[in-house]
Amino acid sequence: MKDDLGHSFEIAGPVGRIVSLVPSLTEAIAATRPGALVGATDWCTHPHDLDVARVRGTKNPDRSAIASLAPDLVIANQEENRELDISRLRDAGIPVWVTVIETVDQAFSSMRRMFTEALGWKVPAWLLEAEQVWADPAPRTDRRIAVPIWRDPWMVVGARTFTGDLLERLGLVNAFDDPVLNPGDDRYPHADLETIDDVDLVLLPDEPYVFTADDGPEAFTRTPTVLVSGRSLTWYGPSMVTARAELEIALSGT
Repeated sequence: MKDDLGHSFEIAGPVGRIVSLVPSLTEAIAATRPGALVGATDWCTHPHDLDVARVRGTKNPDRSAIASLAPDLVIANQEENRELDISRLRDAGIPVWVTVIETVDQAFSSMRRMFTEALGWKVPAWLLEAEQVWADPAPRTDRRIAVPIWRDPWMVVGARTFTGDLLERLGLVNAFDDPVLNPGDDRYPHADLETIDDVDLVLLPDEPYVFTADDGPEAFTRTPTVLVSGRSLTWYGPSMVTARAELEIALSGT
């Protein structure tokens, strides 16, 4: 088998013990076959009743703790996890399946391969439902939006991201996918507040920076803002079943 980065490996027997280093994919596995999940990061917050061993963070996983769980497979992601940690896990004889997800279509195809090829399971019903929910794009508008993910310094969603593609499916235009504002074609560029405050709408998610009614909107003097669920905006997995409706409701009053 080859993962999304083309790394070849074999897994002896069915996959029954999984450690996930990606919150979205932790939720995906837990929603499909919860008994197979034996470990997850501290950032894996869904489902809310997830009761598995914790192996620290996505950028600093506890490799010794992972090894002690004797997983058949570790699930990782190119963006979420460090190549160094993945290499060291593999050097220790632990198989790691790395996903690459930068668009909505990639989310679906990558998760299909993860379930059917890496895990040897059937395609879950929630994934089929999510594909139907996002099958038809909304009519494209010229409404330019910005999505800050951090402040002091300000950072925004840039080019080649799952979030940017998802917003395009909703008919919006990510202002920082434009080479004029993002000449380095960065995925999460730094941006000055004046530039962000010169689009049509600013979406303020509650992760990774926790924007709230009292922390974020007050920074923008010209552009309207709307608080949105970071999970709906940035997570792939079961959340995609309801994310479209949740985001459309949030945007309906703007």
